[in-house]
Amino acid sequence: MTPVHSPAETSHAFLTAVKRGEECESFRTTIATMPEARLTSLDRDRRAALAFWINLYNAFVQFDLERDPSLYERKRRFFGDDRHIVAGTTLSLDDIEHGILRSSKWKYGLGYVPRPFPSAFERTYRLDEVDPRIHFALNCGAESCPPILAYTCDSIDGELDASTRSFLDQSSAYDRDVGELWVSRLFLYYRGDFGGRQGVYEFLERYGVLEERDRPRVRYSEYDWTRHTGMYRFGSGEE
Repeated sequence: MTPVHSPAETSHAFLTAVKRGEECESFRTTIATMPEARLTSLDRDRRAALAFWINLYNAFVQFDLERDPSLYERKRRFFGDDRHIVAGTTLSLDDIEHGILRSSKWKYGLGYVPRPFPSAFERTYRLDEVDPRIHFALNCGAESCPPILAYTCDSIDGELDASTRSFLDQSSAYDRDVGELWVSRLFLYYRGDFGGRQGVYEFLERYGVLEERDRPRVRYSEYDWTRHTGMYRFGSGEE
C-alpha cells in the first residue's frame, strides 16, 4: 500500500479501494489504529474534516453491504450498531452521520433536536455546524441516495456544490402552473439543517431549482429504501 499521511487522504484511498474492489483491510487497520492526535488536525480545517468523515461513512457503508448484504435487512441495527473503529474508538454509522457530521443532531428530530448523550469522542470531533450539502454526498445504500464521490480536501466545496446541483436537478420537479414543487424527502428529514422552511427555499434558489422569491407549495417524494450498492460517480482525475 502506498503510504498516505493525512486522515482525509487515508479515507479517500479507502473509499477508492472499496469502489475498485481492491484490498481494504490495510486501510481499515490504519484508520482503526490511527493515533487520536492525528484527528486534531481536522479541528483546524473544516474541508479536511468534511472530506474525511464523508468518505469514511460512504466507504464503511459500501464495505459492509458488499461483505454482508443481509445487514441491511435490519436497518436500525445496520446504522446504530457500533461496528467501525476510528482512532481506537468504536463508532456506528449513526455516530458518524448524526453525531459528527451533523454536530450531534438526533436522527429523528428533523434537524431541530439535539442528539442525546453524545460521547466524549463525539463532542471532541463533531463539526461546529452542519453543512447541509452533506445530505447530497452521504450514501446510506438506498436507491434514493445520492451517488458517491471520493471527496478531496482542496476541492471539496466545489465538489459538494456539484453533487448538490446534480442531485437536485435529477430529484426535483417544479410545476409553475400549479405552484407545486416536488423535492427529495431529505429536505423533510433534515429541515432544520437547511434553516427551516425559509432556509429550504433559499437553498433551492441557490442551486437554481427556484427563481428568487418563488414560494411554491413543497411536496416530498417518497424515499426508496431498496438496497442499491455501487452507486458511484467519477470526479476529476478518477478512473
